[in-house]
Amino acid sequence: MPELEVAGATLYYETEGRVSDPALLLIHAGLASLRMWDPLVPELATDHYVIRYDTRGYGSTVSTEAAYSNRTDAIDLLDHLGIVRVTVIGCSRGGSIGIDLALEYPDRIVGLVTIGSAPGGCPPPQLSAREDELFAAISAAFEEGDLERAHDLEVEAWAFGPSRTPADVAPSFAATAYALHRANLARADENPRAIPLDPPAFGRLDALDLPALIMVGDLDIGAELRHYDYLLDAIPGADGCQFAGAAHLPSVEYPDEFEAVVRGWLADKRL
Repeated sequence: MPELEVAGATLYYETEGRVSDPALLLIHAGLASLRMWDPLVPELATDHYVIRYDTRGYGSTVSTEAAYSNRTDAIDLLDHLGIVRVTVIGCSRGGSIGIDLALEYPDRIVGLVTIGSAPGGCPPPQLSAREDELFAAISAAFEEGDLERAHDLEVEAWAFGPSRTPADVAPSFAATAYALHRANLARADENPRAIPLDPPAFGRLDALDLPALIMVGDLDIGAELRHYDYLLDAIPGADGCQFAGAAHLPSVEYPDEFEAVVRGWLADKRL
């Protein structure tokens, strides 16, 4: 099992493809682990060296309560693999980590793709009445100690979106989304303490000088749709793509369509 020992954690990672090809670093959402990329990796790896890992608190990575930097973990993994420059593809918090990486290590990050992501330090979201109801139910489940119920409610709020119920999504997608997040219950007792980028990304995005593709599902929560507009406006020259009929995990719900968009963009930017 490929692992990297870092201060306070053992990072689990996987690679596929030829190391001589352009590198992609895939960073998963908070609802998932590196397994969310399973349908995409074989095709991406035909002409890219694909790297993915479980961040602390998720999947097969084991961590302690030590303070750590998500940016340092990513760079340590790239250094371990001998990768100097990489395009980051990140979903949700994975995209936020990618933004921070691009700001802190501009010489290492040559392209950026975000999916339903917010820049660090952005103002607290304003929720609709329906979103407020969904998140209140999640908080109540956590307070009651029903972690499995809380995880399932998070999937329903985010992956299905506030306008859909479990009955409104394909059963295969629902089963995959639930399973991806339930797997993180094994890490529930770990409390790694992430050190945020200082100063945060919000308000600094005009410093980014790289190709960027900003993506979102049009059924995502309202805050993520607003973050999409902000990122498109704030990152110079950024391209945008909205996925119709998807919420927070378009790459999981519609992998073929997602891959076609990303591969076309990578080819256009020669990344």
